[in-house]
Amino acid sequence: MTAHEPPTEWLLNTDPALRWQVERDLLDADEQVWRATRGRIATEGMGARLLAQQDADGQWAGGAYFPADGHWSAWLQHQPGQPWTATTWSLFTLCRWGLDADVLAGTADKLAANSRWEYDDLPYWGGEVDVCINSYTLATGAWLGTDVSRLVAWFRDHRLADGGWNCEAEEGDSVRSSFHSTLNALRGILAYEKLTGDTALREARRGGEEYLLTRRLMYRASTGEVVDHFVTHFMYPNRHVYSALAALDHFREASQLDGTAPDPRLADAVDLVRSKRRPDGAWLQEHKLAGRTWFDADAPVGEPSKWL
Repeated sequence: MTAHEPPTEWLLNTDPALRWQVERDLLDADEQVWRATRGRIATEGMGARLLAQQDADGQWAGGAYFPADGHWSAWLQHQPGQPWTATTWSLFTLCRWGLDADVLAGTADKLAANSRWEYDDLPYWGGEVDVCINSYTLATGAWLGTDVSRLVAWFRDHRLADGGWNCEAEEGDSVRSSFHSTLNALRGILAYEKLTGDTALREARRGGEEYLLTRRLMYRASTGEVVDHFVTHFMYPNRHVYSALAALDHFREASQLDGTAPDPRLADAVDLVRSKRRPDGAWLQEHKLAGRTWFDADAPVGEPSKWL
């Protein structure tokens, strides 16, 4: 294997949730091939395991963002990390893995009837005040075909003057955009646009993309230094955490939708990703977020990661 060849056999020997993407994106397999693999997500491997955890009321772990077995504030104060098992994370994970939305027929209505946000007891599909949480909800709502019009308006109304978004702005703690919040907002908006064809948020999306591009995905506007270590540390699943790799994944997808060439300002992030590639063609899992999960979805820290 040369330095430019991906370790495709290693990657093909994996869960259907990843294998179909290897077939489509690395091997240029016929559509019927990768679609057949994607169809196995509901009945095999991690997708089937996660589906099996869904409650009869449509939720996972009995809650919207936090499990029902304890108040959310207690989790944040007394547990390592946060739990990743409740509805928002479970649903968003299945969406990102490529599960056919028809498998979850009826779930959107069940969540509308039974699920309320831990923040202010707000209805599920209207979202709450956190940018990242709302971005996942926008994406999964569009995926399941439910009405997310209130969230569409929310993202347009809560964009900051510098072009992006920041979860802390809702509490009055910041007027500047955040790398984390902005990327999560962009991913949710892009998913909404791809799934629905609605371009109502396209201008907002491109403004948020410009916010990251002016910083070349990595640097502070004030000093030109790398924003923080999270930019250069790669992990899967990255949940809400920004990295140059996660940002590049968004810009690849956006370029495909928009029919545009890669922006030259992505070059430093691309160089960073290339520099971390091992001679065998793999990237290492460099970090893992603490907190309860249904199961491990990727390699332990320090080992080669198929998802990365």
